[in-house]
Amino acid sequence: MRRWLRACALSGVAALALAGCGVPDGTDGDLFDEWADLAAPTIFQPAADTCHPTAGSVGHLTSYNPVPCEKLHEAETVLVGTLPAEHSDRATPPPAGSPARLAAYGECEKAANRTLGADWRSGRIALHTILPSDAGWRGGARWFRCDVAEVNRLDGPTVKGRTGSLKGALSDDAPLAHRCFNVKLANDKVDDMAEVSCTTKHDAEFVGVYRDTVGNHDELVKGSSRIHRRCQAMVAKYAKVPDDGNLKYRTGTIYFHPSADEWQDGNRGVQCFLWLSSRSLTRSVKGGGTKALPIRYA
Repeated sequence: MRRWLRACALSGVAALALAGCGVPDGTDGDLFDEWADLAAPTIFQPAADTCHPTAGSVGHLTSYNPVPCEKLHEAETVLVGTLPAEHSDRATPPPAGSPARLAAYGECEKAANRTLGADWRSGRIALHTILPSDAGWRGGARWFRCDVAEVNRLDGPTVKGRTGSLKGALSDDAPLAHRCFNVKLANDKVDDMAEVSCTTKHDAEFVGVYRDTVGNHDELVKGSSRIHRRCQAMVAKYAKVPDDGNLKYRTGTIYFHPSADEWQDGNRGVQCFLWLSSRSLTRSVKGGGTKALPIRYA
């Protein structure tokens, strides 16, 4: 400002006639003394109860574009939390399998189940724990985001677009809940689980989820007989039949356990199904007792 005032003064008498020379009305000639302090920089953090056009695995700011849940979308955020403070000094976001990621997954699982109305694995739902990008982490972001998404099928699922929130999507008679299936085998392994109405012919039915407590994924995979026994107990409770030595003559089981990557993320849930190898049903066996699942030796 001094330079501008000096230029006016050096112009001599002629300068006095110039309208632009001098202090403008309403100012005091000081450019600096009344400037507001710059606001402290803020760190981007996503919002809960929002929906997103595409499902993702990393929280990039550049791709953050939430839309109303009434519009077509793939993912819905049910919780945004903060990672434990003891992990804040890492150079990069905590990797899969780390205590921080497992803690975040546990919070995401609880939030998803509250939102959906039941365990998320009891229906056509995917759960994703999303952390900041490397750039966001370097900028100070320490949040984690919990997203749920609808998938098209039980086995080999892919995310599908939808309109409307997933709140209560697995409660009561919700259409996304797992119920009855027809099983296709190949080389004595399940090749396909086709979802059908329980009032049409079917040979398998979802009975529930249990949380496995083995130490690692290899131990989980090797424990087929142990998993089968856990699922048998769930079948007996679901159908209200005795959990005894005759149960194997009433029904078999099918189960789906987490993949190695899912285990690393924190998923410990095993999905259990009753399975009839030699006959079909045309109604649910839930609470049906021994009449619904009679002993058959052949």
